Amino acid sequence: MIEKRKLGTNGPDVGSLGYGAMVLEGYYGGSDDEQAVGTIHRALDVGMNMIDTADAYGNGHNEILVGRAIAGRRQQAFVATKFGIVFDERETGTELPTGWGFSLKINGRPSYVRKALDSSLKRLAVDVIDLWYAHFVDPATPIEETVGAMAEAVRAGKVRSLGLSNASAEQVRRAHGVHPIAAVQFEYSLWRREAEAELLPTLRELGIALVGWSPLGSGFLADTVTSLDPGDFRQNNPRFSGQNLASNRDRFRPFIRVAKELGVTPAQLALAWLLHQGQDIFPIPGTRRAERVEENAKAADIHLTPELLKRINELARPGLAEGATLV
Repeated sequence: MIEKRKLGTNGPDVGSLGYGAMVLEGYYGGSDDEQAVGTIHRALDVGMNMIDTADAYGNGHNEILVGRAIAGRRQQAFVATKFGIVFDERETGTELPTGWGFSLKINGRPSYVRKALDSSLKRLAVDVIDLWYAHFVDPATPIEETVGAMAEAVRAGKVRSLGLSNASAEQVRRAHGVHPIAAVQFEYSLWRREAEAELLPTLRELGIALVGWSPLGSGFLADTVTSLDPGDFRQNNPRFSGQNLASNRDRFRPFIRVAKELGVTPAQLALAWLLHQGQDIFPIPGTRRAERVEENAKAADIHLTPELLKRINELARPGLAEGATLV
């Protein structure tokens, strides 16, 4: 059973590693619902109790799947979900370019916030959401208005803690001034370290946890990606496209060698490195397979000396990966 850490200064204790359920929607290959439920159950078994989903994953299906998996095990699960990406053509929103060849429609207006909450509660089949994020900040809506509406949900007892996802340090400060923010979700790994420059110091100043999405670089740091199927979501990611994938494999080969020297998998070493960055860091790796959940959980048992951490930092320095990042 992995250790628990406090999520933010005044937050609850949750597993230091969580589980990212997005992968169960076929973005990285086919997924079976029965197998998916079993995988979430295994995550709960090993203490990865923060189950992360979003209303955008599978256009609501992922929340239904998570709700099904935690039925009868609600007390073990810390449910985190997100809202704000709009797929319904009848809903308005603001176009947000991603840099990955497509745009997202984002709605952070208070009326939409309330509607999204009720829909998520219904799909998850729960009375309260433990951690509720704005998936992206709506460029056309002041963040104070979005978070103000989210705070109403806390006062109503429908949400326990609030979070932001893919937000800047300045946006976090403004939001935190309206209602305490428990966690900010941002891509963070040896593959992408921009959070260390401004966001992470701000979060630490304010007592906010960082939940790292894609902590294995969309699978790259597991050293299993040599090519992509045509329907793989990562085809949109510039770091996997053209010559970048081969170039990045060359650049990260020294890191892979360190994992082999230690007798651990590259994925375990990448997660262990993240866990050593501070007690306020919560990686949420995703996998479709229960055995991979167990492999990831073992990363929490790996101890890295200061000398080894320094070596890894030098081998996988910020900016090493070739290709643009999301948003």
